[in-house]
Amino acid sequence: MANIHQVAKHAGVSVATVSRVLNGQNSVTAKTRIKVEDAIKQLNYEPSLLGRNLRNSESRLLLVLIPNISNPFYSEIINGIENTAIDLNYNILLCETDTNPDRENIYFDLVRKKMADGIISMDPAVNVETLTKLGKTHAIIQCSEYAVDSGIPYVTIDNLEAAYRAVKHLIRIGHTRIALINSDQKYLYARQRQLGYQKALEEHGLHMDEELIFHTQGLGFEYGQQAMKKVLSQKQRPTAIFAVSDLLAIGALKEIHSHSLKVPEDIAVVGFDKIAFSNMTHPTLTTVAQPMYQMGTIAAKMLVDKIQGKEVESLILDHELVIRESTLG
Repeated sequence: MANIHQVAKHAGVSVATVSRVLNGQNSVTAKTRIKVEDAIKQLNYEPSLLGRNLRNSESRLLLVLIPNISNPFYSEIINGIENTAIDLNYNILLCETDTNPDRENIYFDLVRKKMADGIISMDPAVNVETLTKLGKTHAIIQCSEYAVDSGIPYVTIDNLEAAYRAVKHLIRIGHTRIALINSDQKYLYARQRQLGYQKALEEHGLHMDEELIFHTQGLGFEYGQQAMKKVLSQKQRPTAIFAVSDLLAIGALKEIHSHSLKVPEDIAVVGFDKIAFSNMTHPTLTTVAQPMYQMGTIAAKMLVDKIQGKEVESLILDHELVIRESTLG
């Protein structure tokens, strides 16, 4: 493959002149520009986009921070981000943080060193203090999970209202003893969804029993199974489960089946997210649908707008309760 020095030699000009032509500078005569362009065509020279972007103080690269790449919740959001980024002439780099501050700092340094133009953060365990400080000088958007007082724009749903609607549905179809399978309350979404659960119970005159709230160390399938084992060990077992993620709910379904119990006849189950797997379970899972692809497209547009110096406002998107076979009604 030809390089810039060969192009310059072929055109009979300096390397600097070739560089000026590639960068669209006006200080080159039309005659010289034609000679350089002809040399580029004849030699099939392909200029380095990275080099040109660095000279223009941009990388055309967007970082996407996620805690765990194996969680299917993030897949549709990432698709939305990537498709929109490509349409806007950007690429994305997926950065799995594993909730590790040292990893986070490596990715933050890419932005500090201008090797990436901005960040979309979907990590609920991100170091908020560092993110907030970085957000004062660099383009950052929060997607799904967000820090309230960071001053960084976000796109999400109303988690409290979504959880409230899910639990209200269970109450409407006759359930009064409803267990909550939740993750760690250090995460905003977990606190908000528990508040929605509590609001629905209180609105219908039902006591919130702390013994019916089960916290997990993660959102994975196996944590749902473990939590459901504890639920089923109770003397007075609940008649319904609200889990704050579909993976937790699917794990709960697995454990319920292993005890020869039927869903929804013995125990009704509601999940959260509407991942693709939620329609493949037996029975199919009632769940709160998040507009994941739309969330991704909007996050990407917001970030590019911020990179371009435009004002960006936070957005709360609509959600939907999708009623399927795992609940009656």
